[in-house]
Amino acid sequence: MTDTIDVTGAADELPVDPTYRDASLPVEERVENLLGQMTLEEKAGLFFQTMISMSQDGGLAPGDPMFGLPSNEEYVIGAGMTHFNVLGSAPTAELMAQWHNALQELAASTRLGIPVTISTDPRHSFSDNPLAGMMAGPFSSWPESIGLAATRDEELVERFGDIARQEYTAVGIRVALHPQIDLATEPRWGRQVATFGEDPELTSRLGAAYIRGFQGAELGPDSVATMTKHFPGGGPQMDGEDAHFAYGREQVYPGGQFELHLKPFEAAFEAGTSQIMPYYGMPVGTEYEEVGFGFNKSVITGLLRERYGFDGIVCTDWGLISDSEIMGQPFPARAWGVEHLSPRERMKKVIEAGADQFGGEAIPDLLIDLVRSGEISEERIDVSARRLLREKFVLGLFDAPLVDVEKAGRIVGSAAFREAGEAAQRASITVLTNRASGDGGPTLPLPAGSR
Repeated sequence: MTDTIDVTGAADELPVDPTYRDASLPVEERVENLLGQMTLEEKAGLFFQTMISMSQDGGLAPGDPMFGLPSNEEYVIGAGMTHFNVLGSAPTAELMAQWHNALQELAASTRLGIPVTISTDPRHSFSDNPLAGMMAGPFSSWPESIGLAATRDEELVERFGDIARQEYTAVGIRVALHPQIDLATEPRWGRQVATFGEDPELTSRLGAAYIRGFQGAELGPDSVATMTKHFPGGGPQMDGEDAHFAYGREQVYPGGQFELHLKPFEAAFEAGTSQIMPYYGMPVGTEYEEVGFGFNKSVITGLLRERYGFDGIVCTDWGLISDSEIMGQPFPARAWGVEHLSPRERMKKVIEAGADQFGGEAIPDLLIDLVRSGEISEERIDVSARRLLREKFVLGLFDAPLVDVEKAGRIVGSAAFREAGEAAQRASITVLTNRASGDGGPTLPLPAGSR
């Protein structure tokens, strides 16, 4: 993980007009008031969302050497960052809520007091992959997405989303780095468990229900924003390989079925998803530029922004710009198709492609330098800063940044929520029996020569 640097100190003595804190004003007016007061350094801090350590005791965390993460103070005070993907979990919901409040109080001590936005990968099931999902811990336990798909029940999926929303907001998590609505059309692909399967119609229905459960009819103070992924569909990986690694960088569309993979996203836009994450993969054999989707202007601006009219936040998948080290092992940047570019050039290409935020990166100084050198205009920076600030206001983070610790203990993992999760697990399972066939014998094993 790239070291962070102090980019905020120079602005500490500037006067502050508190108009943006007036909850009676329209959101757009509050956004413009705040944006007009922000220094370039403060704007740059908005553009980076990376993993952050959660303490086990409710206080601020010192960092995580295993994942190369600095302390909470270094991120918020040193780098001026305000968006974080929380890594791990505390033993109880109360301790999670206490940590969140401590982090918000730290953010409130900065010049403008911009609250932090906490996101998470899925954490309601039984898998434990810190780069894809967390075990449920104190939360209620539910099937993975492929299990929810097995129920074919939109009401159940929306109910799950609503329960997860309540549990997330209780501890201060306001962005879900999901749903994953890729079509699992390549049976060898290793990420099928987090999808709703290969059926575009089913995925569209259940993905939209999932988004409604988390966000409600529209995004607001009680919502969890969904970062729907991986646009324009990460399922058709060449040979089923993993696009986290160079050997899996290509995405192919057998039968010319590129448009098929867009169907679930069309439903997600209709449901109002607030954010989109493009995938690592690079399209091969299509009309689009053969570079990773996070660098791909023809996909982000041409397809997402212009064809579909999406004006929400676009955040790249994690680690496109700089190399890192995880658990002592080198983890090169997933800069597929632009490996030859420097981190500076990659960052510029992502911005020019139309993305708003760099996932898994913590290098605001590089963006600041790109603007000061004239390679990226501050007007372009303001376009994305408005989107990022707007969501903080809409989610109510400026008006009520802290959560009720005692309430978190009552809501998260409540008996009713656990019971609903267990019922969903039962509904997602079909038991196969080796029943007698027409001649009275069992169906299995099949007779030799059977087809």
